[in-house]
Amino acid sequence: MSETVVYFQPAYILHQQHYGETSLIIDALTRDFGRISLIAKGIRKTKSKFVGILRPFVAVSLSFVGKTDLRTLTNAEMIGLSNELTGLTLYCGFYVNELLCSFLHKDDPHPEVFEDYQECLSQLVQGTHVESALRVFELNLMGNIGYGVNLNYDLRHEKIIASNKKYVFNKDDGLIEDANGQFSGSVLQAIEQRQFDDSHVLSEAKMLMRIVIDSHLQGRQLKSRSVFNNIVKRL
Repeated sequence: MSETVVYFQPAYILHQQHYGETSLIIDALTRDFGRISLIAKGIRKTKSKFVGILRPFVAVSLSFVGKTDLRTLTNAEMIGLSNELTGLTLYCGFYVNELLCSFLHKDDPHPEVFEDYQECLSQLVQGTHVESALRVFELNLMGNIGYGVNLNYDLRHEKIIASNKKYVFNKDDGLIEDANGQFSGSVLQAIEQRQFDDSHVLSEAKMLMRIVIDSHLQGRQLKSRSVFNNIVKRL
């Protein structure tokens, strides 16, 4: 198998870890190749030309070579300005990155996820609609990778979601009508339309997506969620 050479691929760094004395193993979200792993040799040397470029939330252009699941980084350039996240939005950014690392398979292209990620970062930088930005990203991500929730239909009872009914979520059957359900039909309709102006809609959307995401994590815990919750408690 011949080596694949890629030049100037738009990407974002999701995660990195030390490798050897001077190198890094990088998890990156690329536009055309999905989530990939790269080894950045010598990146931790003070004279490395990539110092300050390979950081989370910074739009970069990556060039790499390789024929295995661990390619070798050959070049990296910053594209435009970096997305400066601070305070709680910074932890929201790490949460989004962890979602991608948890749910995206390696080398599985999802250009639509890349676009959604860019839009989510833009919203986080503005800092005005953080909760709605997270909910939209979660909903779109789950839908794009095959774990989406049918917010229009109760499949078990073969009925359209009604605004005056209550529902529960089941991983196998989706939303099911239940008089004691946690979710109201009117809120589910608003979530489907991505209408998050109402705080009650945001609250139920957060609860729903927490249940949906956890049901597919199979017992795994999101570290960023725990850190975020501890910080909120201290405020």
